[in-house]
Amino acid sequence: MARCAPGPDTTRLMARYLIVSNRLPVTVVPAGETYELKPSAGGLATAMAGLGGSGEMLWIGWPGDTTALGAEASTRLDAELLDRGLATVHLSIADVEGFYEGFSNGVLWPLFHYMIDRVNMDAWRDWEAYERVNRQFAEAVAAQWREGDRIWVQDYQLMLVPAMLRALLPHACIGFFLHIPFPSLEVFRTLPWRKEVVEGLLGADVIGFHTYGYQRHFASSLLRMMGLDVAVDEFHWQGRTVRLGSFPISIDTADFIARASAPAAEEAAAKIIARSPGVKLLLGVDRLDYSKGIPRRFLSVERLLEIEPSLAGRFRLVQVAVPSRTAVESYAEFRRRLDELVGRINGRFSTTDWAPIQYLYRGLSSEELIALYRAADVMAVTPLRDGMNLVAKEYVACRVNDDGVLVLSELAGAAWELGEAVQVNPYNVHETALALRQAIHMPPAEQRTRMVPMRQRVREWDVQAWVRSFAAAMESAAARPDEETAEDNPPMIEDLTRMHAARRLHLLLDYDGTLVPYAARPEFALPDAALIELLTALAAHPALSIHIVSGRPRPLLDEWFGHLPVGLHAEHGFWSRPMGSEWRANAVITHEWKGRIRPVMESFAARTPGAFIEEKDAALCWHYRLADPVLGQTQSRELMLHLTSFLANLPVEVMPGHRIVEVRQHGVNKGIVLPAILAAIIASPEEFVVALGDDRTDEDLFAALPEHCVAIKVGPGATLAAHRLRDPEAVRAFLQDLLQNCGEGNPTPKSPR
Repeated sequence: MARCAPGPDTTRLMARYLIVSNRLPVTVVPAGETYELKPSAGGLATAMAGLGGSGEMLWIGWPGDTTALGAEASTRLDAELLDRGLATVHLSIADVEGFYEGFSNGVLWPLFHYMIDRVNMDAWRDWEAYERVNRQFAEAVAAQWREGDRIWVQDYQLMLVPAMLRALLPHACIGFFLHIPFPSLEVFRTLPWRKEVVEGLLGADVIGFHTYGYQRHFASSLLRMMGLDVAVDEFHWQGRTVRLGSFPISIDTADFIARASAPAAEEAAAKIIARSPGVKLLLGVDRLDYSKGIPRRFLSVERLLEIEPSLAGRFRLVQVAVPSRTAVESYAEFRRRLDELVGRINGRFSTTDWAPIQYLYRGLSSEELIALYRAADVMAVTPLRDGMNLVAKEYVACRVNDDGVLVLSELAGAAWELGEAVQVNPYNVHETALALRQAIHMPPAEQRTRMVPMRQRVREWDVQAWVRSFAAAMESAAARPDEETAEDNPPMIEDLTRMHAARRLHLLLDYDGTLVPYAARPEFALPDAALIELLTALAAHPALSIHIVSGRPRPLLDEWFGHLPVGLHAEHGFWSRPMGSEWRANAVITHEWKGRIRPVMESFAARTPGAFIEEKDAALCWHYRLADPVLGQTQSRELMLHLTSFLANLPVEVMPGHRIVEVRQHGVNKGIVLPAILAAIIASPEEFVVALGDDRTDEDLFAALPEHCVAIKVGPGATLAAHRLRDPEAVRAFLQDLLQNCGEGNPTPKSPR
């Protein structure tokens, strides 16, 4: 099973962790002018205990409704909580309603659980509250942050916080973990605020999910909405490498095993069993939520009794429904539906001394819960969709005799790890009924065969392993330097000083992605007036010599820049036009290969709407910037594989680029323009060459540069260049700096941004 390895024990680190979640692990209960602190239930509080230790963790979140407290009591509360390693974010009742009930639970929760019919798509005021509260959280974190801290943001209520923090703390190490499913692209794209949510997450250095499936869904959304191609588990965004990972949360397994093995738990379980001797106990434990599949579980019990009437009196389902969001009308209505369903099924099948469903609408103590886990012959965990579901793991951990059967929804994240469970489609009532029958009749040997490996897995991958795994990814991100920009790169200052002092500086400039951003079609990326003005000024500067080295064809470069006193080099160096001269070829043109390659490209373009072919003298280019991003990416990879069979006996090579697949003649690359340029340069340390480019074709030029020359990469990605600029805007700022300072010998140049 592929997942991120726990790595070394990184939970005891010098770095401090700031845990950011909607709720603190304690709830404040106001009592007049004073208050009471009650521990909050939930797996996250247990999990984060693994990061505990004096001075190693600060938890930031909402303490509950404190509006009834006076100013003095509120100040005292904040101080007491801070002493416990808890920092408060106080929210108004209106913000809680809009941010939490309105948007988090009225929009994101149902959407991410595939309940589109329950999503309020017109929740604009709630969205404003969501933005406002997320900003409040980000500002609270920034106020507590100090150099070296790691920030770990939790769950769907705070999906905008990472980007807001990145704006406030550009160099902070930020992680985000989503505790619910991330939906498929076709579901997620229905969200009116989809782009804002994705951009919010992109502020993080590490984005974690429970399963690889959720991670893959997010990667698909990145490609479709942002044009970001995830390479295995990483992608580049705004000068940073962002890592995606699957980190399935777990439980404190050792604690559950110890408590389940205690004599008190064994005695309590025996009492439960003794109340119904000879009756198989089926158990369901869920928060009362429509995503948990409780109604369909009840219908499966009804269907089971229809399939095998002889099971009447031989089993019972104890369903514990923990109250949740009791003030929300839709949840109150859901509870009424459950009550009616239980009444109908029990009324149909009950006898004077037996009922198929025992329905408990209340919370349970940990002792009661563990006793039920020990007593239950079958555990039914059948949510319609669930991020993980720790109840399944708790049951497995508590089966200290290696018996019992877990019936598990294949749509729960836990199904990714617990493959030996009897897995079902929770929407299929008949299939679930058959699975319950299989579980009731399962012989002890098969129970053990299934349970032993699940228990081993839950022991090995416990909550401490989850914490270590994510913390290791955070530490790796913190140790990895940002993709450097000029202002962050001290050696750039030294080379800028050399450039400013040069008697003559020769600039070799790529066009697309370097001087201008990429456009959907090549002809749309026209040089703007500001660029023409800048190039004109650069060309007129006595200390500067300008060459544009582009993949564009000759006619376009002539049309755009032919009137300027600059050197032009087209089709990645195949053609050159030195200043004041005619175009000349740097290699011999061959055309025969195009007749074999063109039909292949045309075939792929025909079945990829938006793709088109551009023909050059020495190349054929298959563009897919206007195609559906997912389809275009898939087709481009298939095209490259398909072309491989044609290339063995042809004088060509295939080059992937920015939403492009290009086939060009062998020996044609930007590096071949250098000999003629260098031959015209007086051999002097006071003259040197600077090359700027953004993609794979520019690396050929960088590789051909003499040692004393300077290469500058534009944008993200691996490179041979010593320096990096973020984007075309930063390139223009760099060129403006040269325009103002070149030939001045400025000893303290300012790096461009």
